[in-house]
Amino acid sequence: MAVKIRMMRIGRRHKPFFRINVIDSRTPRDGKIIEKLGHYDPLVKDPDKQLVLNSERAQFWLEKGAVPSDTVSKFLLRLGIKHKYAEEKEARRARARAIARKKGKFFTKAERITAEKKAEAEKTKAEAEAKAKAEAKKAEEQVKEKAEQEQEKEEKAKAEEAPKQAEPELKEEKSEEKPTETSEEKPAEEPPEKKEEAVKAKPETKDVEETAEKKEEKPAKESTEKGEQPKAKTVEEEQETKETKAAEEKTDAKEEKPAEESEKGQEADIKAEVKEEAQEETTSEEKKKE
Repeated sequence: MAVKIRMMRIGRRHKPFFRINVIDSRTPRDGKIIEKLGHYDPLVKDPDKQLVLNSERAQFWLEKGAVPSDTVSKFLLRLGIKHKYAEEKEARRARARAIARKKGKFFTKAERITAEKKAEAEKTKAEAEAKAKAEAKKAEEQVKEKAEQEQEKEEKAKAEEAPKQAEPELKEEKSEEKPTETSEEKPAEEPPEKKEEAVKAKPETKDVEETAEKKEEKPAKESTEKGEQPKAKTVEEEQETKETKAAEEKTDAKEEKPAEESEKGQEADIKAEVKEEAQEETTSEEKKKE
């Protein structure tokens, strides 16, 4: 007969209470028992009072060959009662665990839960690292974009400032060009030699005028000495006086003009003076003839 040490449930619903009995393995759960060894009350708060067991009688029945159930085996080990069935069971479980690991399977539910938690933790960690890398990359791209935008703004500002800076330079260049242009437009100053010639020419013109006046005065004096009355000025003499005055005015105006115009004026004056001298000579000759 196979004898077992197992638990029998007693109590109502939601209030379990178990008895630990020695019973024949062929009898049902609530069948006839051989001996009562103790009881187990899970509702008691004190864990020391939950289990009540006669350790001497349990040891006796173990020696006789009684086989405890898994739960009763745990209770016996908790009380310090060692037996061969617990060691055999542990060896069997170790072999089964090794086989499951070779096949890549989980041996217990706890192992499966811990493995799932570990995988989830690794997954979250990898996701966090990938997210951090993506954020870092995004931040670098934003920094690059900002740097490029700042460079573009600086280039635009430089391009806008360039014409502004060029404006005063252009104004300065124009201001520099204006006096040069005016200086180019103005006639070049006469060299000292030409100035000396013009100065020399002035007294010559004055001498010519003085000689003409003297010549006019001489016939008048001669006529007065002879007792003749001075004759009225002829139309030709009036024209000559007007021409002389106009020549004098021209010479004065031409002296103020630039060197080129003064040279031309001097030539014209000389020609006019030559003409005047020729006319005066003719007039004087005519008067003598008269």
